[in-house]
Amino acid sequence: MTKTLALTALVAASLAAGPALANPQVGGAPMYETRTIVENAVNSKDHTTLVAAVKAAGLVDTLQTPGPFTVFAPTNDAFAKLPDGTVDALLKPENKDQLTKVLTAHVVSGDISGADLMAWAKSRGGRYNMQTVSGDALTAVVKGSSLYIFDEAGGAAKVTISDVNQSNGVIHVVNDVLLPK
Repeated sequence: MTKTLALTALVAASLAAGPALANPQVGGAPMYETRTIVENAVNSKDHTTLVAAVKAAGLVDTLQTPGPFTVFAPTNDAFAKLPDGTVDALLKPENKDQLTKVLTAHVVSGDISGADLMAWAKSRGGRYNMQTVSGDALTAVVKGSSLYIFDEAGGAAKVTISDVNQSNGVIHVVNDVLLPK
């Protein structure tokens, strides 16, 4: 009888909490697997700078294609770590090529989960190398139970939220901007 009551209480608590989301919330917004990278990103309060940059670079249409893409998405706080004036300068029309290079250095072809990145890195001595759509290199590195993405310049971004599945790929939220060489 005690086990039945405990199970009933567990089921009731579970139902009261509502259905489990397949994706984590990002920036206070639910992320839906049926939407594209852009359709989800515009709802995240933590990614307004990234969305503005994607629009300024003219990459909205590209990131709405079937892909699939793996995007390492820097937060607003990550962009704020850049030297003063960097973001404003990159958003100017005359710097569109440079902005595009920076943004596409955060994108890898394919739909790569955080678990896959960690497993591949562990099976290769702790590092897994990837080529971005910009032609630059990124390296996934496992440190303890955390996943970091290193850029060619030696900068590292920690994956703070992984496996935000999209209809055209996956987003991994990172805490730093990855810079091409």
